[in-house]
Amino acid sequence: MTILPPEQAANRAVGLTELLAARERRRDRQQAWLTRHPATLVVLTPLAPGALKDSPLTRRIFNLGWQALRAEQRRQGWRCLRAEAQGLPSGGEGFLSLQAAARQVKQCCIRLEDMHPAGRLWDIDVLDAQGRILSRDDGGLPARRCLLCDRPARVCARLRRHDVERLLAAMEETLNAALAAR
Repeated sequence: MTILPPEQAANRAVGLTELLAARERRRDRQQAWLTRHPATLVVLTPLAPGALKDSPLTRRIFNLGWQALRAEQRRQGWRCLRAEAQGLPSGGEGFLSLQAAARQVKQCCIRLEDMHPAGRLWDIDVLDAQGRILSRDDGGLPARRCLLCDRPARVCARLRRHDVERLLAAMEETLNAALAAR
């Protein structure tokens, strides 16, 4: 099932100013969702190194993550209050408001990120009804690892340790392996 059609991706570079504005809009949307539905909020975005955030590759990654997240929601029996996915030049975003304990949802999302063959390609944030983002640190879990080396991914991203083309190739390989395993 295609949620964000890959062929409709913006396929254009996004500058820092536009990216920061998009993050601010995402935070505003999160607060609006929590005001309307004071429940656990799950926000899915795909990994997207470099300036091209909305591409056929990132949309395929997003779609697989959205399907996995919705399947987990059904498997756990969590009541969905609202779900919405949209493709933006700054990348795909999926919002899912659930009647479920935020800590339990976060544990399941961490399991998806760690155990699903494509899970490393997703960023799944979980916010409680008060808007607090639950982190891996809250559960005493280590930071996520880089796709190309064993360092924490955040450190490699911040220092731009790896060439974007190598990261994109690793992402494509991971996605294709995950799709083949289905």
